Amino acid sequence: MITVEEKIARRQRAIEGRPFGPGSKTEHEGKTMTGAQAIIACLEAEGVDTIFGYPGGQAIKIYDALYDSKKIRHVLARHEQGATHMADGYARATGKVGVVLVTSGPGATNTVTGIATAYMDSVPMVVITGQVTRGVIGTDAFQESDIVGITMPIVKHSFLLQSTDELTKTFREAFYIASTGRPGPVLIDIPSDLSGSEMVFHYPDSVDIPSYRPTYKGNAKQVKQAAELICQAERPLIMAGGGIVASHACPELVALAERMQIPVVTTLMGKAAIPCSNPLNLGPVGMHGSKYANMAVTESDLIIACGARFSDRVTGKVDEFAPHAKIIHIDIDPAEIGKIINPNVPIVGDVKVVLSAINERLEKMGATSVCEKWRDEVFSWRERWPFYTSDFADYPDKIAPEVLLETLSDKLDPHASIVTTEVGQHQMWALQNIHREHARTFISSGGLGTMGFGFPAAIGAKIGCPDEQVVCIAGDGSFQMNSQEMATAKINDVPVKVLIIDNRALGMVHQWQHLFYNDRFSFTELADNPDFVKLADAYGWRARRITKPEEVNDALDEMLASDEPYLLDVVIPAAQTVYPMVAPGAPIDDIIGALDVTLGGVRVTEKGFGEAGRPRVKPSHEGVDE
Repeated sequence: MITVEEKIARRQRAIEGRPFGPGSKTEHEGKTMTGAQAIIACLEAEGVDTIFGYPGGQAIKIYDALYDSKKIRHVLARHEQGATHMADGYARATGKVGVVLVTSGPGATNTVTGIATAYMDSVPMVVITGQVTRGVIGTDAFQESDIVGITMPIVKHSFLLQSTDELTKTFREAFYIASTGRPGPVLIDIPSDLSGSEMVFHYPDSVDIPSYRPTYKGNAKQVKQAAELICQAERPLIMAGGGIVASHACPELVALAERMQIPVVTTLMGKAAIPCSNPLNLGPVGMHGSKYANMAVTESDLIIACGARFSDRVTGKVDEFAPHAKIIHIDIDPAEIGKIINPNVPIVGDVKVVLSAINERLEKMGATSVCEKWRDEVFSWRERWPFYTSDFADYPDKIAPEVLLETLSDKLDPHASIVTTEVGQHQMWALQNIHREHARTFISSGGLGTMGFGFPAAIGAKIGCPDEQVVCIAGDGSFQMNSQEMATAKINDVPVKVLIIDNRALGMVHQWQHLFYNDRFSFTELADNPDFVKLADAYGWRARRITKPEEVNDALDEMLASDEPYLLDVVIPAAQTVYPMVAPGAPIDDIIGALDVTLGGVRVTEKGFGEAGRPRVKPSHEGVDE
């Protein structure tokens, strides 16, 4: 198991431009070898212990060299997209760089969705693609594709290797770029003739890229301004994003929140930036955030945005977002500052370093909280508008996904488990009801919203953190995107668990069609799903299907106790909706479907939705699929 301290140390070594491994001067230094052997030596020098991939003609020399490595485990996926998501899940769980190795043409293009997923969520990854020989590049040779050109908008940087003279320098820079600043995927395209060329191996001990100088330390004047605004605010709120997780800034975030008693809302990527058990944690904000978190944003007079990018799913209607608040925006990527929301105090820098500086400034000022009245008001909202209550159910005789996932959450050890999700309704139910205490233990595709991500990501997370219980929350639609990776889990003895919330529909789009398109369910119904239990059996997995609420406890216990891959198919009504919800384009205080305990636990609607039509607050029971 990789400790939090080691994850932080890896990040620091990346910032300093040093290899992750024991040192760049490996036993390969000064030896004559082929380019393919040098590639493997580079990976070993970076401390890579696992790569995910799929072989092919233009990568065959690299795979031949990999055959002799005693330090690197190769995980053979069943599809290159699956391999890329595995590397992504591995990177998110461990804090290391995920590594992918595939061949040219279709092998390379199959990684595109996985690369884009990592890029949108700032995940460090190095993707190595085989390429046709240099002499035929541009001639439409067999299995040639311009993967550098294809992926240009979705990588942090890319390299097309032209000579073995630049091979080791390229790998050193690729890992450095992927893991420093705002992390992201880097692609290295390698013509196959270079893999067979001889060279002398020398691995750079450090990196010097004049055009790439990430800013880690925030401007002192802006830090001072931020501290002063925090002291003056009467209704402050922290919005924690994925940057908190990436920079290991959770202790600094909690220190600020607790010193000044500031409530914290989190984005999807920022879940567990502050422990769910901390009373200051208001949880998710935005389209499927809680009503109380969204109200806190709307009524706040100061928002401290930490490593968050103000995505449309968080802000809703931008010109009505936080109308009374001044904004402090901390982000390592200067391109994010002012892109969506113009801040009063912009601070470019690593959020861990910047928050530490703000905390030190507040300590010198002797700052104390002045927002007790605000905090108590927000906490009262939390009591009034909970996500869910045990005495409320849309379908009393059916399995409620909220109850299912809260029960699962209670059964998981918060200190030794990781939850991944696919994308859709189940993702939002998991966001709302799975409680996490540590960063990097809730893994989900946020920016791209990639169906098919969660299951292979769970395999990667389990391989990276073998001592953790890893559970993927999936929908029946999303799971079928990459279900072939069941073979990968079984053959590699990776005992991941998959819980399918099975409504025989593409649930989120189905819900939108119900709310805004007059129940015109255009191609979102999956009545012809396979029998998932039989599918699991075909791959050698253990599996079970449940349909009744009284089966939930025993089924979850059986799943979690299994030392083999296990699939649990949980049948829920097709018409089940995930609430609360903010309609697309509406302000985030325009909330439908929130429970109000002062009204007896009924769902309420605050405003109309114009041309989109009014939502059905209590879903119809007609046509419920048993």
